[in-house]
Amino acid sequence: MKKFLLYSVVSFLLITCNTTTKKEPIPVNYPITAKADSVDTYFGTEVLDPYRWLEDDRSPETGAWVKEQNSVTFGYLDKIPFREGLKNRLEKLWNYEKLGSPFNEGNYTYFYKNDGLQNQYVVYRQKGEEEPEVFLDPNTFSEDGTTSLSGLSFTKDGSMAAYLISEGGSDWRKAIVLNPETREIVEDTLVEIKFSGVSWKGNEGFYYSSYDKPKGSELSAMTDQHKVYYHKLGTPQKDDVVVFGATKEEKHRYVSGGVTEDSRYLIISAAVSTSGNKLYIKDLTRPNSKLVTILDHTDTDSYVIENVGSKLYIVTNMNAPNQKIVTVDASNPTPDYWVDFIPETENVLSPNTGGGYFFAEYMVDAISKVYQYDYDGELIREVKLPGVGSASGFGGKKEDKEFYFSFTNYNTPGSSFKFNVESGAYEQYWKPEIDFNPEDYESKQVFYNSKDGTKIPLIITHKKGLEMNGKNPTILYGYGGFNISLTPSFSIGNAVWMEQGGIYAVPNLRGGGEYGKKWHKAGIKTKKQNVFDDFIAAAEYLIANSYTSKDYLAIRGGSNGGLLVGATMTQRPDLMKVALPAVGVLDMLRYHTFTSGAGWAYDYGTSEESKEMFEYIKGYSPVHNVKEGTEYPATLVTTGDHDDRVVPAHSFKFAAELQEKQTGTNPTLIRIETNAGHGAGTPVSKTIEQYADIFGFTLFNMGYEELPNQVVLKEFKE
Repeated sequence: MKKFLLYSVVSFLLITCNTTTKKEPIPVNYPITAKADSVDTYFGTEVLDPYRWLEDDRSPETGAWVKEQNSVTFGYLDKIPFREGLKNRLEKLWNYEKLGSPFNEGNYTYFYKNDGLQNQYVVYRQKGEEEPEVFLDPNTFSEDGTTSLSGLSFTKDGSMAAYLISEGGSDWRKAIVLNPETREIVEDTLVEIKFSGVSWKGNEGFYYSSYDKPKGSELSAMTDQHKVYYHKLGTPQKDDVVVFGATKEEKHRYVSGGVTEDSRYLIISAAVSTSGNKLYIKDLTRPNSKLVTILDHTDTDSYVIENVGSKLYIVTNMNAPNQKIVTVDASNPTPDYWVDFIPETENVLSPNTGGGYFFAEYMVDAISKVYQYDYDGELIREVKLPGVGSASGFGGKKEDKEFYFSFTNYNTPGSSFKFNVESGAYEQYWKPEIDFNPEDYESKQVFYNSKDGTKIPLIITHKKGLEMNGKNPTILYGYGGFNISLTPSFSIGNAVWMEQGGIYAVPNLRGGGEYGKKWHKAGIKTKKQNVFDDFIAAAEYLIANSYTSKDYLAIRGGSNGGLLVGATMTQRPDLMKVALPAVGVLDMLRYHTFTSGAGWAYDYGTSEESKEMFEYIKGYSPVHNVKEGTEYPATLVTTGDHDDRVVPAHSFKFAAELQEKQTGTNPTLIRIETNAGHGAGTPVSKTIEQYADIFGFTLFNMGYEELPNQVVLKEFKE
């Protein structure tokens, strides 16, 4: 296969700026990143950390570095001849009406809607057959569109509501209480709420969770005392009562409080990490009642999904890695008295309730299957879904006779369906009118063997009739962590990628939740390398079967998936042409020292807990495994300058290491979105720009220099 080259001169990135005739290349200098004498010692081993100063993302020096890096990056991206064409196509395809599944609150039916290119979805409501009206428009929350709606909760009768907002993509929230009928704000805004929803206790007040905000930098590690508060309407926030988390024994990093639908019980879940939780219950009908322990350890994941009087229905993976539902009386709710209600099966269970029934959704090789049960545990029916893909919803209030669910897959835009709970019949409620024909594309699932022989599922989507000649531009996307499952879903960005002849491939790696707790545990701590091996084997499968080749393969992932990309590209830089780590956890020796990072130790372990764990983590930590004199793939690191979950220092350090040590002509750039966080609530306009930059960078570095409706490949000649 011929090799495609970009012109190069030592430390310069040189790119052509004309699609038809050769011009002199335009050199672009990398900014010089200062190095400091910073050293940490772990179990007698010294580890240099020359870019430690970039951890202070509010300092003038870091601000100047960000500005310089963005200047270089956007100077490069501006020279990509088809970048604007990609952006225009993304805008055109994005510009269709999008409608969320409706839900009933009080006298109204509410739904989320986006007219097409609105930065944020608008909340509408409708009474009976009346015309819908705007209830909340987050596009009016801020001038730049970076303040987003991140939660909305109603009282049971719908007479009061509270909504949460995020500013600049931050995980910190504010809560605003209003009268839905008049849409008038009824009291002062609550502030400094984090990792929390709002759960109402009648019409009197609500429960929420937060931390004591760290002193100094807001990127400092959070305390391990997440607390549940009760806010009584009409009283100042400073008088809110701590319900859980007030004592030394109640130190947990993630605590939540939720009220059952009948308002009888408060359920408290308390966790020290992202997996495993204790469980408590409090009878709200009895004044001064105490919290009663359901589970007193964090070895398993459990939650109360429903109750009928004092009978509790609990979803748990205790002695059931794929989850089951058990019942128990609230008067004596410990596991000794649990009785199986919906037993564990060979597939992972994700249940919901509505209309007086349970709806058990199972993942069968990451594909949805849904079964309806009554409250005696009797199977009523399998709900035959519209196709092979992902279903969501299947939930509502007990009195609902109808509710809505949605369905999607990698080549089918999400549609909504109205479901009759008694008959099991459903009809299409809404289908998007989009300039994309799913019938022109195909999606298939294959299985391949990882390094140790483990069978891994992989879903591959592309245009029908695409020739498997090893020259198809391919994005391999992965996550592999935190018990999170990647199930088929439609993406406008990926649709544009496939329009241009691209392949989109998603493996279900160990560390995820697709096959239950055992699958998750097979990719954590000293088994984390399994995840990277699974991803590498997926790339090798695609190449071996001529879907693509090294020169046309890009790997992509965000957050924990950013770690996946960083580890894969540093272990196997020969395997791909382009690497796209987004908001990644990349400094694995120090991740736990920032914001909520310590809570991720269940998956990662920490560098401080033992010499064995330190050496294992250091062995794959992307920041610590960039090697001098190595030719890494063309890399576009992306992050937000206000990300307070995976702090941008991870990406800053990784980019600095790559720019210092990269050999060869491949660019190593970082794109830093300003006034942006971890990704949630990103304005549509910014999302479109990001996709255009990422896809433009990817195709350009695969050798493409023009982009009509169909990508045309040209060779850069020396």
